[in-house]
Amino acid sequence: MPTESRSHENTVLNGVAESAVREQLDRLLANPYFSHSKRFPTFLRFVTEQTLAGEADNIKERTLGIEIFGRDAGYDTASDPIVRVTAAEIRKRVAQYYQEPAHGNELRIALPPGSYIPRFCWPDGANDPVLKDLELAAEDAPLLSEPPMDSPAVRTHRPSRLILAVTCVIAGLLSVGSVLLWQAMHRSALDLFWRPVLMSKDPVLLCIADQLQYSSIVLRDAADPAHQLVLNDKLTAIVIDDVFATVKVAGVLQSKSKQYSLKSEGATNLEDLRNGPTIFIGAFDNTWTLRLTNALRYHFANDSAMTKMSIVDIKSSTQTQWVLDRSVQMATNNYRDYAIVARFTDPNTGRLAVVVAGIGRGGTIAAGEFLSDPAYLVQLQGAVKAAGDKENMEIVLSTQIIDGQPGSPKIEATYFW
Repeated sequence: MPTESRSHENTVLNGVAESAVREQLDRLLANPYFSHSKRFPTFLRFVTEQTLAGEADNIKERTLGIEIFGRDAGYDTASDPIVRVTAAEIRKRVAQYYQEPAHGNELRIALPPGSYIPRFCWPDGANDPVLKDLELAAEDAPLLSEPPMDSPAVRTHRPSRLILAVTCVIAGLLSVGSVLLWQAMHRSALDLFWRPVLMSKDPVLLCIADQLQYSSIVLRDAADPAHQLVLNDKLTAIVIDDVFATVKVAGVLQSKSKQYSLKSEGATNLEDLRNGPTIFIGAFDNTWTLRLTNALRYHFANDSAMTKMSIVDIKSSTQTQWVLDRSVQMATNNYRDYAIVARFTDPNTGRLAVVVAGIGRGGTIAAGEFLSDPAYLVQLQGAVKAAGDKENMEIVLSTQIIDGQPGSPKIEATYFW
């Protein structure tokens, strides 16, 4: 559990600094990384306002669980990690926001690892005449109003203009270099996984799961939308969480101008799989995914009643399993889900196959996020290099589901061949 080692009772910002922090907070929360969520903006605004009010000592995990998520005063923080999971996701989104070049010189609002107390600072190279010494980021020291620029303390220690100019140039070069390095790393992270798919001359097929759920459809009269007509029909419905992963993957292909098509797993045949690379979305609702992964080191399994579904490592002497218990899933909506992400050449078709599949719906969402977000794919680079840059790979992911919403994907295991 994150703890705070130093007191923040005297942490006070001057009025101008407070205004700058609040303006930056509004700018941050208006970004799509936060604007499409409810709990992330609420969390970050709460801890920021508490810190600005000098109440940072009151920012504890239990307090956040009660104030933000409506938990009871005596709730078990060990078994209900909603605060920790939310904080981890906020850290990821804040990092993504500031990694974009357009935000490189903005005031930084950070949620350091191991803490729920935000810190504020200007990035290296930024030079604000009033707030350039804003520094809750480094030492957690109290921040008071700055002394007048003509005070003896400031006048005595003011550096020469030449030194300031050189320092700003160096800081600017380092800032630009950091941005370019970040962009190069993240481009290569996407290429690391997707290059073989993108280099294929053939269009990509997205094989998505389907569920026959409806025998009728309700349509509205164009002249009178309040008038509804119920028509007999047999509709193929797609689980919304599989749609989420499909959109994420399709976005990667679209950004690289790669042609692709979609087919339901029931309408996909072996001839389709021979025509080019195929991406399989979903596990227990996609026959093709189960067939293809059954021969892999990590594959899906379940009991006869489908009450416990898992991912099994066939090379583990203890038959390591990552298990989802449906009784817990249905009763609490808070559970840990798992997924398989894989890229390999299918020996039956000789074509490239990509798997994006969770045990539950949250796992499939996390798998889609993992393959479309360079910040996650960067984690693979070291493992791929250590394995000798092998072409085929399989990754087991996990994600914590809180109130039905998945958190960040975490790598549990990898295998390359």
